[in-house]
Amino acid sequence: MAYRVMFSDIALKKLQKMDKTTASLLIGYIEKKLEGCENPRLYGKPLNKNHKGKWRYRVGDYRILALIEDEKVLITVIEIGHRRDIYK
Repeated sequence: MAYRVMFSDIALKKLQKMDKTTASLLIGYIEKKLEGCENPRLYGKPLNKNHKGKWRYRVGDYRILALIEDEKVLITVIEIGHRRDIYK
């Protein structure tokens, strides 16, 4: 079962506001590692406390927060941002 990736409106807006180099780096990571993968949990870490149920993917100083839905075979990117701002 290959997972598909969808973006939330918030994540898309953040990507559009980023400089093109950073945005292409993040999109490249998502296309290479997450789109069509068999097990998205291999590349990320589960979050706890206030972000329980979300997964974090590290791309340099940036983080991708996502929800993994096994029933739908879907990864929903809910937030993208710099590591100093993403968890606030």
